[in-house]
Amino acid sequence: MPMSGPRYNEFIQSPRVRVIDETGENIGVMYTRQAMEQAQEVGLDLVEVSPNADPPVAKFLDVGKYKYEAQKKANLARKTQKTQEIKEIKLRPNIDQHDYDTKMKKVIQFLEEGDKVKVTLRFRGREMAHGQLGMQVMQRVQADTQEVAKVEQHPRMEGRQMLMVVAPK
Repeated sequence: MPMSGPRYNEFIQSPRVRVIDETGENIGVMYTRQAMEQAQEVGLDLVEVSPNADPPVAKFLDVGKYKYEAQKKANLARKTQKTQEIKEIKLRPNIDQHDYDTKMKKVIQFLEEGDKVKVTLRFRGREMAHGQLGMQVMQRVQADTQEVAKVEQHPRMEGRQMLMVVAPK
C-alpha cells in the first residue's frame, strides 16, 4: 500500500537532507539519521517538504498536524473553485419584445456568474421556411451580449433548431 502524504522519519530514502528546524532556521545538510535524532529530541518528526530538491529539504514538524493542515488547505481550494456549466436558453423565431428582454436578462446573469450559455432557437412547422427570422434573433442576441460575452460557436442549423454558444469574456 503506497503511503499518502509526505515522507517522514524512517520513510525518507535519501541518505542526506537539508534540514530546517521548528523555528524555520536552516541548519544545513546532514545525514538523515542524525537529523531524525535531533527532531526526536525536540519531540517532533523529520518531514520531507521538498523531495525533488538536491539534497531533499526536510523540516522538524508534527507529521499529524502537517497532514491535517494540508488536507484542510486542499478542501478549501476544492470548495472555492467554480466549475463552468453550460446553461441553455430557448427562444422562438417570432419571440415578443418583452419575452426576449426577460430571456436576455437571464442570459446576462448566467454569463456574469461565469457560465457558458447555449442559445437554442426552435423552429416549428412553416417557420422552417423563414430561417432568416431566426438568424435575425440570433444576431440580436449577439449584439446584446457583446459587452459581457464572446461568441464561442456561431449560429448554425441542426435539424429544426438553430444553435449558438456564448461564453463570458
